[in-house]
Amino acid sequence: MEPVYICDALALVDGGSGVRANATYLGHDTTVFFVRFDGVAYGYLNQCAHVPMELDWNEGQFFDDSGLYLVCATHGAVYTPESGRCVGGPCRGAKLRAVRVEERETPSGRAIFWLPDDDVRPAAVV
Repeated sequence: MEPVYICDALALVDGGSGVRANATYLGHDTTVFFVRFDGVAYGYLNQCAHVPMELDWNEGQFFDDSGLYLVCATHGAVYTPESGRCVGGPCRGAKLRAVRVEERETPSGRAIFWLPDDDVRPAAVV
């Protein structure tokens, strides 16, 4: 499957707002999200490992106030951004479902791309 352009690389700031994209996971509508932490872009299915609800407390807001952890707005599960592993809350030890991310140079500058797989795909454009 072709890489999907997500955003300019500068749109993802360490510990800052993320970027969402519509997706399907095993045939069901959902979203994926992309964030930057310690200079690296990461992507995850936007579903808590505890209960499959979206993590962001406001659209695109995934990090806690410190900018060090991803937090589920519903039940407070705390995840490390570099691995998606739950380190606090009701799903301790579980992980977010990662999606492949690539940051690369384009003719208009550095950009973030999502590399879909068989289970998590871009939503069909209507």
